[in-house]
Parts: sequence; C-alpha cells; structure tokens
Amino acid sequence: MNAERRAKIQKQTQNLFKYFSRFLQKPSLTKLYIEPTTQCNLQCRTCIRNSWDEPIGFMDMALYQKFLSEMKSFRSLERVAFWGFGEPLVHPDIVEMVSLVHQAGLQTEIITNGHLLDKNTAVALIQAGLDTIVVSVDGATQSSYEDIRLGGDLFRVEENIRELNGLRGNGKKPSLGLEFVMMKSNIHELPALAGKARLMKADFIMLTNLLPCSEDMKDEILYWMSATINDPEERPRWSSQLMLPRMDVRPEYMNPLLEFLKILDMDMPANKDIPAGYHCPFVQKSSAAISWSGEVSPCIALMHSYRSFILGREKRFERYSFGNVAQENFANIWHKKSFRQFRDRVLKFDFAPCVECSGCDLAETNQEDCLGNTHPVCGDCLWAKSVLLCP
Repeated sequence: MNAERRAKIQKQTQNLFKYFSRFLQKPSLTKLYIEPTTQCNLQCRTCIRNSWDEPIGFMDMALYQKFLSEMKSFRSLERVAFWGFGEPLVHPDIVEMVSLVHQAGLQTEIITNGHLLDKNTAVALIQAGLDTIVVSVDGATQSSYEDIRLGGDLFRVEENIRELNGLRGNGKKPSLGLEFVMMKSNIHELPALAGKARLMKADFIMLTNLLPCSEDMKDEILYWMSATINDPEERPRWSSQLMLPRMDVRPEYMNPLLEFLKILDMDMPANKDIPAGYHCPFVQKSSAAISWSGEVSPCIALMHSYRSFILGREKRFERYSFGNVAQENFANIWHKKSFRQFRDRVLKFDFAPCVECSGCDLAETNQEDCLGNTHPVCGDCLWAKSVLLCP
C-alpha cells in the first residue's frame, strides 16, 4: 500500500471516529425530571414560588400516560425523578405515576418535604417500586426549621422517616437521602444534622447551597468567593454517601462541616472529577425536564420564570421550552434541531462567564449575554458552577 493510500485511509478512519464519538459523548436521554405539581403544603422562604406569578397546577394523568408511552423509544432512559417547584406527594396520583415508571423498568426517585409521607403513603410508594426518596430538611431544630419552612413540623417529618425505616426492610428500598440547604443562619447546625442522619438511617446526605429568591435572603449565601474562582481544590466533593458543593473556605463554615464529618465517622470526599470551570449537570447527563403543564425544558432551572439574586445582584430568569408534550411527541421535541444545537452549545459552554463578572445590564436577565448568545444564556447558572446540587 502506497503512502498516499495509507494517508487517505487514516484520514477516513479519523473522520469516522470523530463522527461516532459525537454519539458516545452525547448519548440519548438518560434521565427525565417530571414536575407533578407546583402546589405545596408548605410556604418556604427559600422557594422560587415566592418570586413568580405563574399559576399553580397539577399534571393531568392522560397527558402523563401519553408522553410516558412515548418514552419506550428511548432505550437509553434509566431514571425518572419526580420533583420540581412543588411537593410531589400533593398530587393525588403520585403513587400511580411511580408505579407506571417502575413497570416500564426504570429507576424512580422523589424529592419531598416529608410531611405527607405517612404510613399509608410510604407503604403505597414501596409497593409501587420507588427506588429513592430524598427528604429535604433545612434545619436540625424545630425553631430553625420552621423559620425557613413556614408551618413546617420537623418532629412530624422525623416520625414519618422512622415509619418509613420500619417498612423498608433489610433490602433498604427505597434508599433514603437527606437534603440540607446550607446558609449562614443554619450552617452551625450541621453537627446536629449528622446526629439526626444517623438516627434516621439515611443512606446518603446531600448538602447544597441557597439560591436566594427574595432580597431578605440574598446575604445568606456561603459562596461569595468560591462561585467566582476556578481553583481545582475548590471543586465540589462527593461520594455515594455525601455530596458537597463549592463553598467558601472560612472557619465559621468549615468548623461545623468538619464536626459533621467527625460525627458521621466519615472522611472528606475526594474532589468530584469534573472541569474546574462551568459544567452543566443536566445536559452532561443527557436529561430533560417536563413541567406540570407539559412544557419540555433542558433543566430544572429553566422550567419556570422567576427572580433570584446571584451574588447579591437581582436577576430575572425566563423559562425556556422546546415544545409541549400535549401537542408534540416527546421524541420529536428531544431531536429538534434547536434542542440539539442548544445541548451542543451548553457542552461547549461558550457563554459569557457572568458569575465571575461584576455584572452589567445584560446580566439582569437570561435573555442575552455580551458574547452575542441569545435566550437562554447560562453564564449565571449556579448549577453549572457546582454551587447548587441536585440528586
């Protein structure tokens, strides 16, 4: 074989490798977030529902069954997570929702505040095949808990978890996780949370940060510096038992965290193996989110329109949908050119680094950035900076 022929074959091989690598790096849908409702039984100071003017709604079961049947074409789909900006257990058909996904051979998870997780509900969810349940607790004492979750009863949540543990059996199904949103006013309670986690027999704990959605909460954040730097040592850390976000390395934050680890008899997890800069946890994992009304968004953060505060400055996030499953087949929406192009853009993350900037008029919304990108722009996304974490 002459040199010219060999070079031509080598180039063709390289081109084929590049072509198939695209599909290896960006597999088809693997995780689907479903928002059963935006209704909630609590009024939490940290919730984005405090900063929007959208109607409260419940997903229609006929709509749910329609797009669920369309998921059969996605052999790569592994897991369905029931949560959004409401309490999933408020939906009257949540058990059937879980059961139908389980019957389809997919993993299921729910994030809940735990108040409605009574014995009957727990039994029904276990029988439906629920794989994971994450209970949000943002305080380790009743006073701190009800200060954030207005009308909340921590004792009731703990009782419900004890009931659940009595039903889970030796197989520990569903696995139990605790989620704790850290802020200045509750960081000192981490050691107490560790003690409660052991008593509750939690399989894993997720610590995340606050996204302030009201002006009175904007100074509660623990990431004034860590959100803006790219030092590899500042990357998030997690293991199968513990998830930690980026946070400022300050004694008043680190001392409670170290005591927390000591009580759990756990070492600090290794750094998460992700790039030090921006990294979208939703697009990288080939996920999508469906709101209660059927709108398909690329992530949880773009499901609704709301106001928040990014490092103290006010920002308006406008929702972005690539289609509605009431009018279109989900597969058609997922494979739309605009959706594919958006996922490609997020993987490259060629947005202006707004989090690391002092801010300008363009950073007041997610409509446009200074590099010419148009809605939705992701340079102010705290999920992409691993400041905010999701299960």
